[in-house]
Amino acid sequence: MKIAVVTTFNNKLYKEYAYKFIQTYFDHWPWDLHVYSEDQIHYNSIFTRTKERFFEYNTFEEVPDCKSFVERNKDKPHVPPKQFEKMWRQVKGFRHDGVRFSYKVYAYTDFILNKSENYDAVICIDADSWFFKEIGSGFIKEHISKPGCMMSYLGRGPTYHSEAGFLFFDLNHTHTKNYAEQMKKMYDEDLIYKIPEQHDSYVWDYVREKFEAKGVSTNNIGDGRTGHVQARSVLGKVYDHVKGRKPKKRGFSVENSKAIKQINKDN
Repeated sequence: MKIAVVTTFNNKLYKEYAYKFIQTYFDHWPWDLHVYSEDQIHYNSIFTRTKERFFEYNTFEEVPDCKSFVERNKDKPHVPPKQFEKMWRQVKGFRHDGVRFSYKVYAYTDFILNKSENYDAVICIDADSWFFKEIGSGFIKEHISKPGCMMSYLGRGPTYHSEAGFLFFDLNHTHTKNYAEQMKKMYDEDLIYKIPEQHDSYVWDYVREKFEAKGVSTNNIGDGRTGHVQARSVLGKVYDHVKGRKPKKRGFSVENSKAIKQINKDN
């Protein structure tokens, strides 16, 4: 199984935390890494030994539709669409920030639709992830992929959005490219502003559930509970998704005991 890994960040986020993603990724994960960014990243010297596994793209140049979406919607207030106002007590928040999470959707769908011909699968992963254990295709086959399933995801149950910090797609599945096309369409046509929430987790779920309703199989590797589902999953044994300002400052997620033990061991 030939796997690609895709992530996205800009130079500001690279300096804040994604530098650690890059450093620990190449120390522990063996697959080609494809990075999308809307600006120029000033990388450190780590690439002297990893260039053959590293590919980078300018998001706006590769996907002009992303730039158009951002320009068109950058001044939208982070509030629910009018028809869904009664659903929310909060008037602002990440749930309604469609632009903030659009970059990764455009990056992931562009890779699936235009750059995936040499791969069997793709892992789409957030750049605030730090790796601490080596894995290979055997781990993916045993724990993540499932024959006949279009994708694997970290579900948090029917009443809460899934965790979109890790998505696995079978690139040989009949419906994967169509799924990517439908996701991109949600942004190209501003359809995300016609559903209750605009962050990417909700949109991935919204489109996935439409495919599932038509009989397309998917694989939920989450435990169906809210909170830090990645840390509780099998993925928590190999990397830490360091979500939030305090965990980033601390250097790990308190929910991820494996990460804490490894960090203490290294120190």
